[in-house]
Amino acid sequence: QVQLVESGGGLVQAGGSLRLSCVASAYWFGIATLGWHRQVPGKQRELVASVSPGGSTYYADSVQGRFTISRDNDKQTVYLQMNNLKPEDTAMYYCATGPSRSQFNLWGQGTQVTVSS
Repeated sequence: QVQLVESGGGLVQAGGSLRLSCVASAYWFGIATLGWHRQVPGKQRELVASVSPGGSTYYADSVQGRFTISRDNDKQTVYLQMNNLKPEDTAMYYCATGPSRSQFNLWGQGTQVTVSS
C-alpha cells in the first residue's frame, strides 16, 4: 500500500525556518507531480507549491520567494523549505502526488506548522 509520510512540522517564531519532508513508498514516484498544500480550519485547502517530474515548480503568490520545493527521486522524498515564516503560514501542511498540478489523488496525513508572532 502506497503511503505518504510527512515530517518536519512544529512551532517556530516569525522569521524562522522549517523544512518539511514527505517520503513516499511508490515505484512511480519519479514520474509523479508532487505538491505541498495547507489548510486552516474553516478554509479551503490551498496548493502552496508543486514540482513536476521534470523539475518545473509552481508557488502560490503568498509564499513566492520564501518557500522552496524540491524532490529527491532516489530517496522518494519531496521537501518544502520554508524561510521567513509568518503567522499567516500557520496551517496543517499536506503533501500529495498525482499526474499533474490539478490532479492530486494521494495524500499524506499532514504535519502541523505553527508560527508565533
